[in-house]
Amino acid sequence: MKTLLVCLASILFVASISAQTLTKEERKAAIKYINWSTKELKKSLKGLTNAQLNYKAMPEKWSPQECMYHIAFSEGTLRGALDQALQAPADPAAKAELKNTDEMIKTMITNRTAKIKTPEPFEPQNTGFKSLAEAIVAFDSKRAMLIDLVKTSNVDLRNHIVTLPLGKMDAYQFILFIAGHTNRHTQQINEVKTAAGYPQS
Repeated sequence: MKTLLVCLASILFVASISAQTLTKEERKAAIKYINWSTKELKKSLKGLTNAQLNYKAMPEKWSPQECMYHIAFSEGTLRGALDQALQAPADPAAKAELKNTDEMIKTMITNRTAKIKTPEPFEPQNTGFKSLAEAIVAFDSKRAMLIDLVKTSNVDLRNHIVTLPLGKMDAYQFILFIAGHTNRHTQQINEVKTAAGYPQS
């Protein structure tokens, strides 16, 4: 009986270890990257006047406030895609076929030299936000949920696959992608602030 109990305890211990699909280093790295992208976004918007928030370098370009609308809306929509992927079965075979590293994913999404046409539902005017404050509250809520997922989830994030028009990545990489997407458009906000004609107040 004692031997049986020892065996069961060993099985449960191994199962608990295998459930910890992310290492402490992976969790720490993801949280650091998420927090960095949040900090950079908030810094880019800090102290902007109404004229500055609504300035467009060209009529077809986005203002800083519109960038924030897009970021906040995307944060929720991308989280939905992540949750959907985590509800599907893990797929180690598909994971084995992935070629992009974590750093390659981060570089790809933050590289603003590669322009990507934003799908119509993600256009700022279609996001449903009525004010900057509303968008920031929505963003903060989803971002807190993302950090909580990284801190606490025992789901096999490395073997759940997210499929985008840009390609496939594992769920952990997609979390980095979400944070990188925020930084991509933070860069866009900062580009607006350097444009000719940008209000000084």
